[in-house]
Amino acid sequence: MVKLNLPPPSCRESCDLNLLAEEFLANLEASGASPSTVKAYKHAIKDFIEFTGKKYVNELTASDFTAWRLKRLKDGFKYSRGSKESSSWTLYYYSLFVRSFLKWLGVLKDPLPSVGKPRRRKLHTVLTRDEVKKLLSASRDIIDLLIVSLLLETGLRAREALSLRKSDIDMEKREIKVLNAKFGESRIVFIGPLTYEVLSRYLPLIGDGDRVLQITYTGLYKRLKSLAMRAGVDPRKVRPHVFRHTFATESLRRGIALPALQTLLGHRDIKTTQVYLHLAVEDIKEMYYKAFYNREQATT
Repeated sequence: MVKLNLPPPSCRESCDLNLLAEEFLANLEASGASPSTVKAYKHAIKDFIEFTGKKYVNELTASDFTAWRLKRLKDGFKYSRGSKESSSWTLYYYSLFVRSFLKWLGVLKDPLPSVGKPRRRKLHTVLTRDEVKKLLSASRDIIDLLIVSLLLETGLRAREALSLRKSDIDMEKREIKVLNAKFGESRIVFIGPLTYEVLSRYLPLIGDGDRVLQITYTGLYKRLKSLAMRAGVDPRKVRPHVFRHTFATESLRRGIALPALQTLLGHRDIKTTQVYLHLAVEDIKEMYYKAFYNREQATT
């Protein structure tokens, strides 16, 4: 969530809602919010205004917000294709975005209802080592190999990987500058052995200013689904973010400390990173039994 500290609206009461929405979004962008964040706010606010059917600020009431939330809770959003869980999270964030907009307007006397946070599933989906091997073996070209190795060995978000340019990569230092990161904060990630091998073959084929992966998010998604089918891996399990979860889990298994993993993943709050501790619980359990039971057997 973006911490808002925006200038007040240029006018209130009888002002056009759509014009004020544009002003709000412009101020949001000027405050440093990322394009994806501004886009999400825009979708939420537009959906709310269209639902109310109202044109001017002084027509709005707190009950409009409640009615909108109840309607979306029941019917979902027009263009939503995700699971029930993802729809709940969309409603949660959209509700926060609309609340921010209405508070910024500063015209509602009645308090807005609070927004309850959905429960997260305890565990994320991760790829097994055998599934990773299958995906690598089924890669049809160097782009497939690059996608799999890059996502698995860096933990980059899909859009971060898609925005990388050749100039962001330092092969000598084995570092990648992530300039288009979430929250607008840049960071450094490191090039793993497989990614290094693939990049050594691939980078000479593109120009210095070129994007490394010259495909869209849709193209990336389709490539992964096609790759999963060729590899005999459940396509539902092969999604861009699953590679990020797999990287995080494998990092903990190999002994990377939680604060270091937080930095690599670009998480603001270490609590977000801590969820991956649950994924490694079976590994920790195995280490425990090896450490204690084997020692006990050796002394008896």
